[in-house]
Amino acid sequence: MPNNENQGEKRRVEQILARLDERYGTEKICYLNYNEPWQLLVAVILSAQCTDARVNIVTGPLFKRYPTPRDLAEADQKEVEEYIHSAGFYVTKARNIIACCRRLVDVYGGEVPKTLEELVTLAGVGRKTANVIRGNIYDDPSIVVDTHVKRISGKLGFTKEKDPEKIEYDLMKVLPKDHWILYNMHIITLGREICTARSPKCGQCFLKDLCPSGDKTEVAADA
Repeated sequence: MPNNENQGEKRRVEQILARLDERYGTEKICYLNYNEPWQLLVAVILSAQCTDARVNIVTGPLFKRYPTPRDLAEADQKEVEEYIHSAGFYVTKARNIIACCRRLVDVYGGEVPKTLEELVTLAGVGRKTANVIRGNIYDDPSIVVDTHVKRISGKLGFTKEKDPEKIEYDLMKVLPKDHWILYNMHIITLGREICTARSPKCGQCFLKDLCPSGDKTEVAADA
């Protein structure tokens, strides 16, 4: 019986991923604008508690003013704060960005390191930011647990954990490696489009028959 349950769950996961692929495609998309790896690193630091759209507005002028990691490493914090003010938490973010770029220049020659262990030594960089860099810059399979992934993975029954790192490990067991990066991109879009935090549109969801947490009343009414 347990084997049958495992096989059934494996099929359900495969169906969910297939529908996500069909709906959103399999092209890896980053919603933050950047030209060089260090710029994505700065953008992701800025994205904490801030929308990608707002970050993209902020980084245009910021990168024009500071075109290299060394420029930011040597920047005046107050001036950086003025450029990133609208991204929120600007004092902490400015301090972290400058410290991060100093370490990039002093330790890594201005190059963004590849490993999780190295990335998390940079100011303002935790596992989430490190995994964004690993997935987008180095195409290294990684799972990014943001607010959408945390919330919707729980709804889908992929994890019962609340801690992002524990969720990451659960998803590594559930998802095939070729979908680790894609899953985050798909779930972000699903979370913005249908499975919103405040009022999820369960009746309109293309995963409604595969989701154990959906509003069954809405699903039945929609059928």
